[in-house]
Amino acid sequence: MIRRLVIFGGTGDLAGRYLLPGLAALHETGRLSSEFEVVCADRKGHGDEQFREWAATQLDQHAPDISGDTRQAILTAARYRQADIGDPAQVADTIAGAGPVAVYLALPPALFATAIRTLHAAQLPSGSRLVFEKPFGEDLGSARELNRLLADLVPEQAVFRVDHFLAMTTVQNLLGSRLANRVLESLWNSAHIAEVEIVWDETLTLEDRAGYYDHVGALEDMVQNHLLQLLCLVAMEPPITLSERDLRDRKVDILRSIRTLTDEDIRRCTRRARYSAGVIGDRHVPAYTDEPGVDPRRRTETFTEIHLTIDNWRWAGTDFVLRTGKALAADRKEVAIHFRPVPHMPFGHHGTAAPNVLRFGLDPENLTLALTAIGADVDTLVPVTMTARIEPPGLPAYGRLLLDVLLGNPALSIRGDEAEEAWRVVTPIISAWSRDLVPLDDYPAGSLGPTGTRR
Repeated sequence: MIRRLVIFGGTGDLAGRYLLPGLAALHETGRLSSEFEVVCADRKGHGDEQFREWAATQLDQHAPDISGDTRQAILTAARYRQADIGDPAQVADTIAGAGPVAVYLALPPALFATAIRTLHAAQLPSGSRLVFEKPFGEDLGSARELNRLLADLVPEQAVFRVDHFLAMTTVQNLLGSRLANRVLESLWNSAHIAEVEIVWDETLTLEDRAGYYDHVGALEDMVQNHLLQLLCLVAMEPPITLSERDLRDRKVDILRSIRTLTDEDIRRCTRRARYSAGVIGDRHVPAYTDEPGVDPRRRTETFTEIHLTIDNWRWAGTDFVLRTGKALAADRKEVAIHFRPVPHMPFGHHGTAAPNVLRFGLDPENLTLALTAIGADVDTLVPVTMTARIEPPGLPAYGRLLLDVLLGNPALSIRGDEAEEAWRVVTPIISAWSRDLVPLDDYPAGSLGPTGTRR
């Protein structure tokens, strides 16, 4: 196991909200050695005392249930270095030490190429690993260029293009439910499934993230990585094993099978919108364009819905709907499998049966199956819902991802060709939207989304 983690962007929101709590969870479960150290680096010039106060505040806020011993151990293991990711001398000094190091680039995608070149010039120690937070690149061309630069620096198996969705308990159970239950796998095709919805709707607004979000929007922030990853797990062929090669080969097969959208397809099959002023619960929310740091000229979307077609034997005729939105009336985070209706109903006019729906709740984590049964009267049909609560994970998602990085297990990270294929899917949409082929609608904050969206 690697015993040194260097986080560039080490005092940002990602480090404070997820990475330090993830490390605390690893320590709490006995997975970090007493020799482990984490270096948080950025350009701000914090003093050691100021940095530790910041780190303590982050742990108290985002990992309040950890023990006092774990809290102190993480604060003791953490130290701060001022370093510019574009300066090879400063980076070399930051990563210096005995043995390999895991370098986590908690930075904007625009800095990834600079970071790779700098790490090359700084002579990254042999056996080191690199971690990239999403999205990997800014478009297909930049993703290809990043992969080319990485090939000259480290082996592919040392590159971790992480997506914390893949480490979520329900996402893991999606695979388990599919592949370990014959009754489901035998129905897992277009003959029985009419539609798959992959949804991440949230009441959360911009929350002071304009510096990042206003440059990417909902399509690149959520669809290009998170939701397409979920689509891969839903639609892929059963892998031989869950090893990194077998699992990632099957995911790439699905991405390659997604039909490339024409301009006419994009007009018909995609939607985009952004929230205007409204009320969510008891909160008055300003319009997205009035949020601090937002440039209205970018026409950044906060809502998108796209329909994709998979051109293979298993899924011909099934509609895949990917949807995400901010500042909506309610949180809805799930994968919903909509089965086709039964071919014949012998119950006459005494009842109707809605098609069965299997829902994998992502947050909160649960599993729900909507069925139809006989009611009090013999000829009356009533809906029946069966819900199973998913046991909470032993590690939070970022704890699991960090453990995989330190152990060198890339199965839940994204391979280089996989990252490129994901960009291939969304690049025509980005191009069409930049030419305004699809109107940018508005929806009031606290609403169900733009008019005509489904729930």
